[in-house]
Amino acid sequence: MDSRTYFSVSMIIFLAAIVVVHFHSSEAAVSKGSFEDNFSIMWSEDHFTTSKDGQIWYLSLDKDTGCGFQTKQRYRFGWFSMKLKLVAGDSAGVVTAYYMCSENGAGPERDELDFEFLGNRTGEPYLIQTNVYKNGTGGREMRHMLWFDPTEDYHTYSVLWNNHQIVFFVDRVPVRVFKNNGEANNFFPNEKPMYLFSSIWNADEWATRGGLEKTNWKLAPFVSSYKDFSVDGCQWEDPFPACVSTTTKNWWDQYDAWHLSADQKMDYAWVQRNLVIYDYCNDSQRYPTAPEECSLSPWD
Repeated sequence: MDSRTYFSVSMIIFLAAIVVVHFHSSEAAVSKGSFEDNFSIMWSEDHFTTSKDGQIWYLSLDKDTGCGFQTKQRYRFGWFSMKLKLVAGDSAGVVTAYYMCSENGAGPERDELDFEFLGNRTGEPYLIQTNVYKNGTGGREMRHMLWFDPTEDYHTYSVLWNNHQIVFFVDRVPVRVFKNNGEANNFFPNEKPMYLFSSIWNADEWATRGGLEKTNWKLAPFVSSYKDFSVDGCQWEDPFPACVSTTTKNWWDQYDAWHLSADQKMDYAWVQRNLVIYDYCNDSQRYPTAPEECSLSPWD
């Protein structure tokens, strides 16, 4: 796709988004604290900086290392949201990850919900990849285009997680719906509390055009920035927090949050028509028999 096509598609999508975007009226509880109130650095503290007021956080990647942070608390179910501005210019090979995971490392039994932002050459659009893991098994990737340039300003990326569905939102537009079937299964993560993480790292072996485009280290450091972390969820306390049995008192685990609203269905349908690049459920070469969860309707 050349830059003129990208601009044209982006403008059409942007105008459509203005018309159709609506969202649930309940607001998440916004954390007003500094970075230190909510997060810990995972590695490479010297690649992490903040604004003077501590409200904007910067992660940088160079040829030596990237950087990452995680929440100090774990949660089981809720609404999780943060504003990100991605690496500008030639970002091929660079991945900015924003995700939830039940473990500090990529353990073999982890549950995980992923947003991954796949860098690209200048003038080419960013792609977002989402994935869902249960008990260490993923392979449930979807890839989408965005209807804006995510490097020019901050945009909000959110996850709604309850026992009925997981919904990935971009600027409050639902881009992916992952449903539960109400039975014990091997695909829907609903038992393990998760931390929230973000990191920036080099993945030029696969991230851009399947690894054909390599990271241009002459342009380093690559910097992504974050602000306005908000969470409204069940904070975990060992051995078992009381809020797990009372989640239905919260908007994010009430009937309206178990399904897309009528307006959200309009948004979601538009995303499906215009922005989906890859859906593992439609990859018959990779999965000759479609995974069990692919039979569940996101419209229910």
